[in-house]
Parts: sequence; structure tokens; C-alpha cells
Amino acid sequence: MYDGIVVGAGPAGGAAAYHLAKAGRNVLLLERETLPRYKPCGGGVSPQVQQWFDFDFAPAISLTVQQIRYTWQGGDPQTAPLETREPVWMVRRNVFDHFLVQQAQKQGATVRDRAVVTGLQRRGDRWWVQLEGGEEVAGRFLVGADGARGSTAKWLGFKERKRRMGAALEVEAPAANHDTSAAHFDFGAIANGYIWNFPKVDGYSIGSGTFLGGEKQNLKEIAAQYAQTFGIETSTMTQYGHPLCLWDGPQKLHTEGALLAGEAACVVDPFTAEGIRPALLTGMLAAQALDRALAGDHAALAWYSDEVQRQWGEDMEWAKRIAAVFYRVPGFAYKVGVKRPAATKRMGQILSGELRYRDVAGAAVKRLTQGLLPGLR
Repeated sequence: MYDGIVVGAGPAGGAAAYHLAKAGRNVLLLERETLPRYKPCGGGVSPQVQQWFDFDFAPAISLTVQQIRYTWQGGDPQTAPLETREPVWMVRRNVFDHFLVQQAQKQGATVRDRAVVTGLQRRGDRWWVQLEGGEEVAGRFLVGADGARGSTAKWLGFKERKRRMGAALEVEAPAANHDTSAAHFDFGAIANGYIWNFPKVDGYSIGSGTFLGGEKQNLKEIAAQYAQTFGIETSTMTQYGHPLCLWDGPQKLHTEGALLAGEAACVVDPFTAEGIRPALLTGMLAAQALDRALAGDHAALAWYSDEVQRQWGEDMEWAKRIAAVFYRVPGFAYKVGVKRPAATKRMGQILSGELRYRDVAGAAVKRLTQGLLPGLR
């Protein structure tokens, strides 16, 4: 019998297990893959997340960048400094996620990998989690943190999650023109999205995503063509396609004795597709809610849904508004938005937590809306 069972050992699940175990609760963290497990992801992390943990993430960071390089369909390059107090982290998810799991273990969390969850059942005041092979484990509370492809949200009765497609290609060895000085973004080749290249000390993480429709594009092929501009031959490399669960408005993230966190809760930024920071945030908040519930606070789980909306969702409404205009007129947006040094500075401050979308959205939408008017594109 556990106080809490967390399904999924990504950033949300690891954060939930860490904070709940640190509070002295008996926690079981379940992961279907063998740890450390591979996860296709750009791996850009805001340094803001350090404030939520009392250990140093430095051993899990591949390198840091304080520049962004933009291109439009491979040309018209612009390089700009982020001008943030701390540089943005670049991480390999197998290293970063497992490091967080290890910190949870140091606090007393029980971790089981190769534990495939096949179903959930509520009996009395307990959640019974069925595992492949017929085993069952029981917990007073449950956190569903099994990502965009997970089944926990469906089993708990939550509505079908809105998904957009992404593709990822990670290079494990340095390429001919290995550039570790900047994070790269290319606009124009992907409809309603962009291509990214985030450097690591031993290679690149290259991917593409679409955020307002356009899933029928061949995102893998487009990312592969982009990779060739960095001297990377992709014909023998494995590419991964995966859904992104974008924030789509206020939502109830709790049910009887259970919460959703991370991508299972659809907290990915609808403008930039940033997902690690909100995953860590919701994991921490989930642990706080469960600790309060275990202490007898009957409103704790509802508090969690409200707090995620307050700390993250309210700002994502502004991100949605910017995305809705930006991706409708990407060429104009690149000229009047992306290429402006002030825009890069503000985006860096948003990603680092120094600004929120609401602080800049009014001016950004007004400027971008000019591109919807005849003759101004």
C-alpha cells in the first residue's frame, strides 16, 4: 500500500515522485520502459525550473546557450543574444529524466521500470493499478504522468486530448559543422509550425512540429532535409514521430483520488511547444496537492486544477492568441517579429520565466495583425 502511485517517469512523474517522497510520503513510481529510457525531444529547458528543486541540475545539463539563430526556409539568417539572467539549458532526456528519478529515489521513492500498466480500478478509497503479468499495486492517490501516448487519462475518464504531431531526429555524434553556440529555429518550411536544432555537447537534436493543424505534412522528411544543411546524413538514422498535447484552454485535471500532470494534462505551450518546464511545474504541484490530501484536505485535488490554471493556463491563453496570428502570416511574422532584436529578448525572457506572455501579447498581436490586412504582407 502506497500513499501515492505515479505512472510515468518523465519530468512530470519524476518531479511528483521527488516532492512527494521529500514530504515523507510512501511513493511508487512506475515506468514501462527500461531506465534510463530514450525520449525524442529538443531538450531545451528554462533555468527557471531550478527554483522548484533543492538539488543542482548541473550534472544533467549537456550544455547551455545564450544565443538564438533564426532562418527563413534556410536563408535570411539572424543571430541574436537571449539577454537573460541565466543561459538556456540543453539536455538529453535520457540523462535529464533519469537524474530526476534518481533524486526521487534518494528521498525514498520506490521506482520500478519495465512495469507496464494495463488498467486502473477504483475500489473503496484506493486505486488499484494492474500491471502486465497480473500483478496489482494499490495506492491512496494516483498521478497520471504517462505522456501524450499514455492511457491513464482515458482510463480515468478524462476527455480525449487534442494532439498535434511532431517529429524528432537526434544525432548522437558531432556533425561536420557542429555548432554549440546557439539554438536554431527555421520558419517557413513547416506550415503552422517550425523546425528546431538544439545543440548538445555530443551532437544535435533536430525536429519539426506543427501547432495549428497541418499534421499531414511529412514532418520527418522536412526535418531530414533540414539536417543536411548541418552536414548530417540521415538515411541510416532512426527518426521518431510523436504527438504533442498542447494547452487548449481551462481544464479539470482531477478526479476522485487522481490527478493528471505533464503532457497527460495537455500543458505544452501552444506557441513554442515548450513542454519540460510545465511538466516539472505540474509534477511539483501534484505532489503538493497529494500531500495536502493525505493530511485531510478534501479540497486539495480541486486546488490542483485551479493552481495549474492560475500558474500556467492563464498565460497559455495569451500564447494561443499569439500563435493563432503568428502561424497564419509566418512570412510577415518573421519580418516584423522574429527578426526584431527586441522580440528575441522578450521571448528569451518568457522562456526563462522573467516575463509572461500577458506582458507582451497585446503589442505582439497588434503588430502581427497588420499582416492580415491587404497589401501589408
